[in-house]
Amino acid sequence: MDTSLSILDNAPASTMDRDAAARDLLGLTAAALASPDLAGGVTPTLEKLVNDTAAVGSAYFQTDTRALTYSVRAATGAMPQTAGMQAVAAHGLPADTPLMRALKRAQAPLFFDDTRRSPETQGFPELGVASVAAAPVRSADGRLLGAFLMHTFEPHVWQTQEATLFSVVCGTVAALAGRLAAEEEARAAREAALRALGLALEARDRETQGHTDRVTELAMRFARRLGWTAATCEPLRWGAYLHDIGKIAIPDAVLLKPGRLSPEEWTVMRSHVDAGVRFAQALNFLPAGAMALIQDHHERWDGGGYPRGLAGEQISSEGRLFALCDVYDALTSDRPYRSAWTHAQTAEELRRLSGVQFDPELVETFIALTETVAD
Repeated sequence: MDTSLSILDNAPASTMDRDAAARDLLGLTAAALASPDLAGGVTPTLEKLVNDTAAVGSAYFQTDTRALTYSVRAATGAMPQTAGMQAVAAHGLPADTPLMRALKRAQAPLFFDDTRRSPETQGFPELGVASVAAAPVRSADGRLLGAFLMHTFEPHVWQTQEATLFSVVCGTVAALAGRLAAEEEARAAREAALRALGLALEARDRETQGHTDRVTELAMRFARRLGWTAATCEPLRWGAYLHDIGKIAIPDAVLLKPGRLSPEEWTVMRSHVDAGVRFAQALNFLPAGAMALIQDHHERWDGGGYPRGLAGEQISSEGRLFALCDVYDALTSDRPYRSAWTHAQTAEELRRLSGVQFDPELVETFIALTETVAD
């Protein structure tokens, strides 16, 4: 049976326990709706397919932004241990793979009992896949975003009950996967734009070339060391990209001045935080954590910072974490007026300012982290 099946309307009622199937479908739908990311949203569906069919493994493939390949975003069960499958896992399925071309045209899931006998599954026998089922995932405008696949290592005739389960489950979750994929694309586009804004500021302030990417990566490493979740790391990353965006409002005579700033010039320079907050608010989509970082990263533990003179735990966790990253990168980078400090010199300075400028509970953990970076 190498064909495209559309069996939802004529499947015998006896093929499935309707109540159990409904409960399972509700559970999978709820998991997809509650998941903060696409991989987490589709994994329960993949597990259901492996547990309740003859499939030994299943995976969700999604197109990359250039639509040249479909990459594995989630997988469960056994995968072929062939060189070809390892290449697919690393680089994805090419968009011109016959199966993916067939899915672009398909209006229903496709089932192939023996991959050696179908032109649509050309290349799959060499991967170690003997039978395969594939369901398309589309965007709201009908564009193929990805596919659910399940497979066996030996030829297998997909039974009506298996085909019904695959069609019902993937058909329902595919719509949610499409929504999650669209949201991921939107977040990725926003993140790219935020990073571009940070880099644009660097192009103006020649002393800080590479600073945005360095402090962002360091903040991510630090947050992961502290056990922050992916959901809390994203606002931190977005705020890091824009932490000094307010400097775009600072006149060149102040921002690019080679010598020390006068008290009046320092007042102008410090205004970049409020300017940055206003800019960030105008974007209208930044999460609270990103806004807190932009506003708080020049505050000091002892209350002597700016713009609000916050002290201790009045300062947001994002601001306290990022302040260490920002100062560390500034001290360990070359400037026209001084050479970069060594890690040891910088660590000594951070310890001196522990409980003064920086959260004392963060300093030693940060120093230990940056020792690995310095090495």
